[in-house]
Amino acid sequence: MINKVKSFVTQKWTLGYLHGPSHWKRVADNGKLLYVEGVNPIVVELFAYLHDSCRLSDGYDVEHGPRAAIMLNDIRHTLLAELSETEFSKLQTACKLHTTTLATGDITIDTCFDADRLDLGRVGIIPSPKKMATPKGKELSLKCSS
Repeated sequence: MINKVKSFVTQKWTLGYLHGPSHWKRVADNGKLLYVEGVNPIVVELFAYLHDSCRLSDGYDVEHGPRAAIMLNDIRHTLLAELSETEFSKLQTACKLHTTTLATGDITIDTCFDADRLDLGRVGIIPSPKKMATPKGKELSLKCSS
């Protein structure tokens, strides 16, 4: 499933590198560093490759998350058919809220947020422990700032 999703988003991608394939790979890798008991790794990896897939520009585009959440409905019964309803709902929520919400209290969704935030160095922002949603995210962000 993940390889089909990677192919799908890579073929669609027309913008620069800031929010593209290299970023998605780093978010997936960050997600693996953040895994703790209770995190759904499938949702986190899918988030990594889908969360920025509906950006209109590499600049400010606060609505790209909600657009990605809506787009997921289009691939729900094809590329994402293996997901349970709970997994799909978490993926959709993570995509929708990743630019506007600090934390949700759901360990999987919050891990998605932190996996993305840990890659802020690519745009010159040092990840802040105060802006992390998980204890592991806070811990890893401290390493980024030292």
